[in-house]
Amino acid sequence: MPLLPLAGLLMIILAITGGLFMARVQARANDWARHTLVVEMRVGEMLELIRKVESSHRGYLIGGNRVFREDMDDAIIDLNASIAGLRRLTADNADQQRALLALDRLAALKVAFVRSRVAQAEGGDRAGAVRRVNSGYGRDLLRAIERGVRTMKANETYLLERRIARVQQAVWWLIAGQVIAIGLVLLVAILMLRDARHRFEIAEAARDDATAAAERIGREMVARQEAEGQLRQMQKIESIGQLTGGIAHDFNNMLAIVIGSLDMARRRLEGDPGGIRRYIDNAREGAERASALTARLLAFARQQPLAPVGLDANRLVSGMSDLLRRTLGEQISVETVLAGGLWRTFADASELENAVLNLAVNARDAIAATGAESGRLTIETANAHLDDNYARARTEVTPGQYVQICVSDTGGGMPPETIERAFEPFFTTKEVGKGTGLGLSQVFGFVKQSGGHVAIYSEVGKGTTVKLYLPRHIGAAEELRRPEAVETIPEGRAEEIILVVEDEQRVRHYSVDALRELGYTALSAADGREALRLITETPAVTLLFTDVVMPEMNGRRLAEKVHAIRPALPVLYTTGYTRNAVVHNGMLDTGVAFLPKPFTIAQLARKIRDTIDGAGANR
Repeated sequence: MPLLPLAGLLMIILAITGGLFMARVQARANDWARHTLVVEMRVGEMLELIRKVESSHRGYLIGGNRVFREDMDDAIIDLNASIAGLRRLTADNADQQRALLALDRLAALKVAFVRSRVAQAEGGDRAGAVRRVNSGYGRDLLRAIERGVRTMKANETYLLERRIARVQQAVWWLIAGQVIAIGLVLLVAILMLRDARHRFEIAEAARDDATAAAERIGREMVARQEAEGQLRQMQKIESIGQLTGGIAHDFNNMLAIVIGSLDMARRRLEGDPGGIRRYIDNAREGAERASALTARLLAFARQQPLAPVGLDANRLVSGMSDLLRRTLGEQISVETVLAGGLWRTFADASELENAVLNLAVNARDAIAATGAESGRLTIETANAHLDDNYARARTEVTPGQYVQICVSDTGGGMPPETIERAFEPFFTTKEVGKGTGLGLSQVFGFVKQSGGHVAIYSEVGKGTTVKLYLPRHIGAAEELRRPEAVETIPEGRAEEIILVVEDEQRVRHYSVDALRELGYTALSAADGREALRLITETPAVTLLFTDVVMPEMNGRRLAEKVHAIRPALPVLYTTGYTRNAVVHNGMLDTGVAFLPKPFTIAQLARKIRDTIDGAGANR
């Protein structure tokens, strides 16, 4: 009995010692957990820096912007510092040191490849540098680096699991010792057990907190990577769009000359000697296809001129039923599910019809690719609200109320890698000659230019759904007027004088010849100053037909000066590049008469007649 207090005191001392040992072990485990998280975060940062080097390098090669070059150099400096930091963190781990050495070598190869391509571009061979980048060597290096990163993370996870297992084993041994202590001295053991239980709960809570923190950091890192990936994709598409818009003006001017000259030759050709008319028709068809291609490129670049109105999507979809059935054929059944109480939206009706038709044709081709003899196309409308959570995961989306149009098919669906590239221009999974790869990119550009959002949901073997979100419009829907087919070409009178202002000589000559062919009297000017002189000298001018993009004085500025002299003179603008003085944010200015290049004689005749007659009705 006298030994019992001593035994109890000894057990207390042992219990305290065991509790301190457990706390120490737990603290050590927490230190290793933090060390593992730090290593994984640093490895992730290193991968992100390599990706930043890649994206900045590509941006510099595509656009030539020095900011990308500076970002690339900064990222390389940060990358070297990150690798040095990892070397210090893993100094006690031979496996990680070997893995890091391999990553260091791959990173050095990647940096050397990037610097050589930049040097090649700065040496004047930018096209060669781009071809070398597109060869896939840089991508293979990046994939090898990603595999190395996964290896390092897996090593750290394995080490952490082993250390936690040892901690748990030590804890259970301590509990066993406490149970023995209970058998020796009940009272002291109870006190010791309470104390041990209290300490154990604290340790468990600390471990749970550490685990929860690790999971939270992991989720945040994944979300950040996804957001950065979407941002890089948007930047890439924006760069391609700027390049597309830059070539559109000159390309459309050339097409205007080709189409116009062929049109004039065809009108003046008597009979059909030697099949010349057929050759002219073939050449004109090719030029018109090139014009349609330019229009699709401009739609993707969000630079097409839109004339939006408040419209009822239900009415628009219903009105397309016959067109869709004729276009898709009898083997495709078309179903519409129209929502009651649908909100109005503000969009260009003809472009929205084109977008739905594009999606329908893609759906038909997807169904045909499966070998099925029949399929189903479903078009649905609905009111939709995109909340902050949805927008937070998609940086280009603005939260708010939208009108949703869904086009679903029963085709073969798309794998994730195809969905990721679906909106890129010239990307297609169809056979050569059966698709331009511009259908979905045109839809993408139109929806984005209209302030909306487009998303693809697809599963291989089960079909695809494309959802268009167009902003809600507060106001009444306007009546949709479908243009009727016009067979005759309206002609003018000799007393109607048209002043053509165009800095491109061949386009100017074609426009004058075409107007004279139509019966008008045509004058021409190569710039704004000459046009002002002719307006002053010829007060009988009926219409000013002017290009918008001209040196020194653009078409809008010229019209303002002309209206100071002749306030009531009607003006018809034309251009092949729509980001200019009469189109802002993709929308035509109110009251502007506009004829996009390239145009045919029939289009010119109708637009000239509409502008003159409309101005007369308004006076």
